[in-house]
Amino acid sequence: MRSMSSQETPVLDPRADIVDLTAAIVDIASVSGQERVLADAVELALRTHAPHLEVLRDGDTVIARTHRGLSRRVLLAGHLDTVPIADNLPSTRRHRDGREELVGRGSCDMKGGVAVFLALAVEADAAPVDLTWIFYDHEEVAAADNALTRLAAERPELLEADFAILGEPTSAAVEGGCKGTMKLEVTARGVAAHSARDWVGDNAIHRLAPVLERLAAHESRRAVIDGLEYRECLNAVGISGGIAGNVIPDRATALLNYRFAPDTTVVQAEAFVRELLAGLDLEITVTDAAGGALPGLDSEAAQEFLAALGEDVPVAAKQGWTDVARFSALGTPAVNFGPGDPLLAHTDDEHVPVADLELALRGLRRFLTR
Repeated sequence: MRSMSSQETPVLDPRADIVDLTAAIVDIASVSGQERVLADAVELALRTHAPHLEVLRDGDTVIARTHRGLSRRVLLAGHLDTVPIADNLPSTRRHRDGREELVGRGSCDMKGGVAVFLALAVEADAAPVDLTWIFYDHEEVAAADNALTRLAAERPELLEADFAILGEPTSAAVEGGCKGTMKLEVTARGVAAHSARDWVGDNAIHRLAPVLERLAAHESRRAVIDGLEYRECLNAVGISGGIAGNVIPDRATALLNYRFAPDTTVVQAEAFVRELLAGLDLEITVTDAAGGALPGLDSEAAQEFLAALGEDVPVAAKQGWTDVARFSALGTPAVNFGPGDPLLAHTDDEHVPVADLELALRGLRRFLTR
């Protein structure tokens, strides 16, 4: 495991006001693949301010753990990377519609959550459970590059826990589990010809028309699991074909994205799409797929977490895919909980309400200091 470089490492103060801490983290640019400076800063902060934690480094992922021999372990994970900057750094603060907001790339997804976790990693030295904190890299890119993929394969013991909390933005509510996701290429074949003599050809783009018709007519399933409703979505998200404006294309491909409920496996999801398109002369190839995660709210640790947050904190289904699925695959119930509106993730006006930061910090503090 690589240790940090002491040269020019930014200094983060985990005991600072949560808005100031979040702003400091946001201002350290960390686009996917460029997380090292922020990882160095997080590692330095933990080594300086949290002597109760064992601090480890794996690439640009920082792991911190307690070893108090308690009956349960809770893991809290937040990714350090962001999508590319869009003239939205350094961070700024503003008042709008009666609320204060911190604006900047990553403020919502998910440096607000990272700030809350870093503050509590230092503070919660007497938590009623053993804790693992993971600040990881490469979440916003291909799954194969995600640091959790590497840890699961090479150091699975670092991910062992009875319950996991992922700091994805949820507006400081709880979102249980997540949907699975699948990308497919649906290809139709035809016969090329001059467009002035189309009768001697067979237009592959036209052969995709029945695919689009079936997708448009399809009514997606709504699955209620442990009281949470997951809305499935099956859509064409791209189409390609043709080589010139006077050529009948002999090949055309539609790109499909299927978001399926967590009670459905990847194998079942693929079988469903193939059944929906049965009878059409097509080539169907799955290019990417990841299973979902069940809500994970029935474990004792999850129930204690919900009780600590209070009855007025909303609980809903996660309608996208997140890394809670990785913990679910390891047999660890996991939920999403963090500051910021997920609809603002990756937008040029990405921001996090100050109230969300404070709510998330208070809620997790009650859970970890009860």
